[in-house]
This record gives sequence, C-alpha cells and structure tokens, in this order.
Amino acid sequence: MFMTRTAPASSGARLEGKYETMTRKLRTAMMLACGAFVLFTAASAFAQDSHIGNLTGNAKKGKDYYRRYCIGCHGPKGDGQGENAPYLDPKPRDFTAGTFKCRSTPTGSIPLDVDLFQTIKRGIDTTGMPAWSPLTDQQRADFVAYIKTFSPRFKDEKPDAPVAIPSETPNTAESVKRGEVLYQETLKCVQCHGATGAGDGPSASTLRDNKDYPIVPYNFAERTRFKCGITNEDLYRIFMTGLDGTPMPSFADYLKPDQAWDLVHYLRTLQLNYKPKHGTSDEQTAKRKPALRPPYDLANARD
Repeated sequence: MFMTRTAPASSGARLEGKYETMTRKLRTAMMLACGAFVLFTAASAFAQDSHIGNLTGNAKKGKDYYRRYCIGCHGPKGDGQGENAPYLDPKPRDFTAGTFKCRSTPTGSIPLDVDLFQTIKRGIDTTGMPAWSPLTDQQRADFVAYIKTFSPRFKDEKPDAPVAIPSETPNTAESVKRGEVLYQETLKCVQCHGATGAGDGPSASTLRDNKDYPIVPYNFAERTRFKCGITNEDLYRIFMTGLDGTPMPSFADYLKPDQAWDLVHYLRTLQLNYKPKHGTSDEQTAKRKPALRPPYDLANARD
C-alpha cells in the first residue's frame, strides 16, 4: 500500500508567512500608538486652565461656551477663520498665534489670564468683539482656559510681569503742553493719528496688522473709550505695552512715567466728547474703580 505524504512547505512560503505575521503586528502596533497619541493630544488640550483671583477656569467647559458664542467669528480652530470673518473689519483675532492687543504685560509677552478675562468682559471698541458682560465670572474664566489651548505659547512660555503703573501726575496746563510736544513732534504720533487725533495722519492709509490686513488708527476726536479700556490708567498702559499685532508700538523704552502721563492728559483734550465726571483727572483717578491686580477683587474690577 502506498501512502501519500504532504510535501513540506518551501522555505520561501515559510518566510512569506512570517513576513505577513510581522506586518500585521506592526500595523496593529502603529494603530495603537496613533490612537494613544490622539487620546493624549485631546487630553492635553483640555489640561489647560486659567487662574483669575480665586477662580479656576476649566477648558472643557470653556469649549462648550466657545462653540456657542465664538466659533462663528474665530472659527473651530481658533484661527480667526469663522464663517462670519469675511464680513468683519478688523478681522477676528487668530488665537493660534498667541498674540494679543490688550495686555498688562510688556510687548512680546503672552498676556496674563486676567488680561484675557477683562477683554472678554469689556469687549474691544471699534471691532466686532462685543462685551460679554452677561456671562458670569466663572464662565469668562472657563473661556480663558479654552482660548489658551489654541496656542502652544501658553504651555511653552510664562507671561512677563505686568508693566508698573505709577500714580497719575497732576493734570495741569503745563502737563498738557508737554504732552502736545510729545504727540506732535517727539514721538510722531501725528503721522498715524493725525494733527487733531482723528486717525487721518499721512501714514494712516498704509498701515497693516501682523496678518497683513489694513488697519486704521484710533480716532480720538470721535470716541471716549479705547480698544483696551476707558480710564487714564488704561491709556497709560497702552502706551507702555503697545498693541501687539498692530503698528502701535510700546513706548516703554522712550517715555518716562511723567511723560506718559503728560501724553495721557494731552490726548484727553483731543477727545471732543470726553467729559470727566469730577472736574479733573486727578479726582476721577482717585474715585474710579481700581484695576484688577493682586489681591484680585472681581467685585470691584474695572469694566
């Protein structure tokens, strides 16, 4: 009786089988690694938080608010490319760059959490950014936490210390005159803002922001509040920090504190509709609500 025997597999077939097995294992390992990376990235995105006084903002909650109120302008990626963006001028802020106009920190630094908090509460005048005063302080803190997840700068950098703001000097005729010289001659503010502060200087039509969009200088003659506040202290801060992302530079290296106050006093004279509540800027400064600074007092924070 003859018995048939299965021929042994060739060495080539065995190698091919081993190769397929290794390929499957490698593919599985890569899929697991990619899945872990995605989970880690998602988790790390929401690991960001914010601290404003005794409040701690939660990024996950902030995302829900962002998707409801902000995504139309700032976009799902926070890059300022929302569906409403083409119709807005100036354009919405690109959060991915980590560059913000309204800060208490020196030019080039990321803002403090409280700076973003105040911007959300106050809004930015002459732009499409409204004041979100109906929100609670906790909701605004959550907003801040989520906004910080769009830029790696908030993980890689720490904000510089806030620019110090000394007590305001007396608002006298002499101070106003010194401020006029600074505005019209020394600092050449007139080139952008114009001789009367109407934003019609010879360079006004050529100005562009850091995204290469046209940008117009502030018109002091028509308005009583600024992009980043309303008080004399706010205006002083703008001079010393600059408005990052715009042609408005910081004058911290060019102005002494008393000169900055002189400039504040002169610019107030260009605001045709500005009416101090108590006669002099000294009295107004003494009686206005204090700026938010340690120890943080949200109840008495400036609007």
